[in-house]
Amino acid sequence: MARNGLLKWALLLVAALIVAPANPAVAQDAPADTLNFEGVMNTADSLAWSLSDSTDEVVIVEQPLGGFMGWFETNLPWLAQSGAGQLFIKGGNFMPFLLISAIIMVAVLIERFVTLAKARTNTRRLIGTVITTLRTDGVTAAAQVCERTRGPIAAILHSGLLRADRGPEAVEKAIETSGTIEMSFLERGLVTLSTVANVAPLLGFLGTVSGMINAFEAIANADQVNAKLVASGISEALITTATGLVIAIPASIGYSFFLSVIDRYIIEMEETSAELVEELTQLGPRA
Repeated sequence: MARNGLLKWALLLVAALIVAPANPAVAQDAPADTLNFEGVMNTADSLAWSLSDSTDEVVIVEQPLGGFMGWFETNLPWLAQSGAGQLFIKGGNFMPFLLISAIIMVAVLIERFVTLAKARTNTRRLIGTVITTLRTDGVTAAAQVCERTRGPIAAILHSGLLRADRGPEAVEKAIETSGTIEMSFLERGLVTLSTVANVAPLLGFLGTVSGMINAFEAIANADQVNAKLVASGISEALITTATGLVIAIPASIGYSFFLSVIDRYIIEMEETSAELVEELTQLGPRA
């Protein structure tokens, strides 16, 4: 190592001055072989190695984690030592909030998907069966057909048929009221999904800002600053932003998808209810 070599020869001169006799006259009279060159070399080596050791990087001992992160690392070591667990710990104190958001998002996505799948009905077949039954067997039999069929469209048709004896206006009002109730049922959970999609990136960004503050404080308190220290602090701070985006993207996609499905149900509700009202109007009191 060239640096240590130069340092050694520079200290050799200093050591020679240290071990040399204090009286110059004695130094001039003393023979050259009486100077302790071996001691000078040993002294220079010791000083060189001491200064070399003092330039080593300081080992920072990590403090044990506290709060939820400490509980997570202590009680779930198999998960904490995994790749995802390490990212979760490095993300900081905002990661538990993002985890809760992710759990809510997954729960709402599954519940809405199952609910809307069950609400799916062959609309054309249903309204055809209802109208045929209404013409042949009357309102009561048609209402029973709707009662045996699941889904929001069958529910609003059933409400309208129950008011058939009160005239078309009562039927339309009953269908409108039932449609509002069914709409609220179909849209349940979408507000939560939209909130998660909007809040998760903000939580991630807030966690990043907090992490950046801590990283710069660590850099300011460090004796030696290098690129690795700066890059590691920033990369850990960005974990929460990435996590927030990972949560928000599927939440936004699911929200848009469910809205499109609900809009299709609304169109089918309006079409079938209009056909039912028209049929009841044509049948008149005979229905």
